[in-house]
Amino acid sequence: MYIGGEHNRRMRACFLFVLIPAAVTVLVLTGCQYSNPSIARSNTVSAAPAPAVASSNSVATDKSHAAARRYTYVPKPYPVDERGFSPVDKALAKAYACEEKITNDAESSLNPYVLKVISGYPLDGSYSYHCGWDPREYDLYNGVTQDLWFRGMVVAKAYPDGSRCSYCCGFTFEVFVRAMKLRNIQNGLDPDDFNGMTFHDLFNALQLWYIEGDGDSEKRAIVSYGLGRSITNLEDARPGDFLSYSTKPSGGHSVIFMGWLRDGQDPKKITGLKYFSSNLSGTHGVGYGQAHFSDSTKNGHGVIRSALNIGRVDSIADYKQFHRADIPQRNAYLPTQPERIIYVSAPAK
Repeated sequence: MYIGGEHNRRMRACFLFVLIPAAVTVLVLTGCQYSNPSIARSNTVSAAPAPAVASSNSVATDKSHAAARRYTYVPKPYPVDERGFSPVDKALAKAYACEEKITNDAESSLNPYVLKVISGYPLDGSYSYHCGWDPREYDLYNGVTQDLWFRGMVVAKAYPDGSRCSYCCGFTFEVFVRAMKLRNIQNGLDPDDFNGMTFHDLFNALQLWYIEGDGDSEKRAIVSYGLGRSITNLEDARPGDFLSYSTKPSGGHSVIFMGWLRDGQDPKKITGLKYFSSNLSGTHGVGYGQAHFSDSTKNGHGVIRSALNIGRVDSIADYKQFHRADIPQRNAYLPTQPERIIYVSAPAK
């Protein structure tokens, strides 16, 4: 997650973001706010063993901790249908079964698969936002809407209350993993073959993605593991690229790029960006948003143009060899794996 110095500024990608409607420029600072999502139903997936919940007597009396979600959540199974599919799994089922083929772009990049994956997320607020910073929740939750498995282990954990909440860098990482697996499946490859990456490689890439150290970004994770390249010319960016930015006042965001906002009088002038991500104020969850560059707003608030990081996952044929000794190894937190997940059929109506 985004912490310390430039690091601290970028950590706010999980807490602060820019949402600026076309008519009025507004900087919205969401903080770690969340709305209590609906409780998962009993006809769903259950995890064993369920995490323990601290009693109210054991919670620190400090007001900032007294109501912390990590101390008050109730472990719940995740809502799935009779097949064990989440809403997103269900929406993407035909694509993963190769009954719906995704058309490659001219470069055979990951972008068309990224766009297909994000099309599966509901925009009704049911996939809500939550990012616990005080206290931190690394041991419980990695910002993804459901557990992400890779090579037989969970590389990123969903919140154990069944709510399918997310935060921005966790959500974009989830889309990346889903899209990589989808492309592999549609090309007849092992779903978990990400350029030969081991589980520990992907978990380290996650920490680069979440900006655990100076110079980290989604772009760094993609380039370090030979999966793709940096996009430096703004006109070369395409929908489906992974992008993160810093803002004035101090903040940031991790998003999936969808397009540029341009000056109405001078179409060549880029004034901001359109994106898909988590923690939007309009839906309180995943959805489409936009942000303006600080040099295009009257009050100087917005995205710092020079602080954009854009990365693209190239074609499988263009993967490059990577060298672990050249990649920073992050150890901000360790993954905790569940023993197993049992899917339970829905009761007969």
